[in-house]
Amino acid sequence: MLTTTFHVCPNSECRKFTLWATLYESSFDIVRGREEVIETLQSWRLMPASSRRNFPDYIPEAIRADYGEACAIKGLSPKASATLARRCLQGMLRDYWKVKPGRLVNEINQIQEKVDPLAWAAIEAVRKLGNIGAHMEKDIDVIVDVDPNEAELLIGLIERLLEDWYITREKRRTSMTALIDAAAAKTGQ
Repeated sequence: MLTTTFHVCPNSECRKFTLWATLYESSFDIVRGREEVIETLQSWRLMPASSRRNFPDYIPEAIRADYGEACAIKGLSPKASATLARRCLQGMLRDYWKVKPGRLVNEINQIQEKVDPLAWAAIEAVRKLGNIGAHMEKDIDVIVDVDPNEAELLIGLIERLLEDWYITREKRRTSMTALIDAAAAKTGQ
């Protein structure tokens, strides 16, 4: 059995929608006269194609592109999504924190004293889960699965770091600049 689910935001200014398709193993129940679901086999998000958020242009394009691709691929290949989240994290460390390029583990260690311990532990988790795609050449016989929920958690961390690092910095810069400009205008009068 294949079902589709269509949801529209009731907000008249939004009206955005989602469209899902779900495939089930099912059988016809003669007594009840209807199809009964046995098991969900697969579910696809059709529209929008991913759960990606749109981030401002002041975040580097390469970081936004890796993030978007990690979102787009997470349902098809959680391992690939984790690898892209890892790459996105590395780009953020190099751009935002200006770490000395090298191995990701060394780059993360460079910011350990600059971020709170919980954030650092979560960043370390991105590195570990993303390593399977980044370093497969070490032992191709070792297969470490990343499930879709783990890929979702990694993407959530990337979103949180984009908010905390880039968007918070830009909001601070904007408000401080406005205050400085207002004071300069008053002084000029």
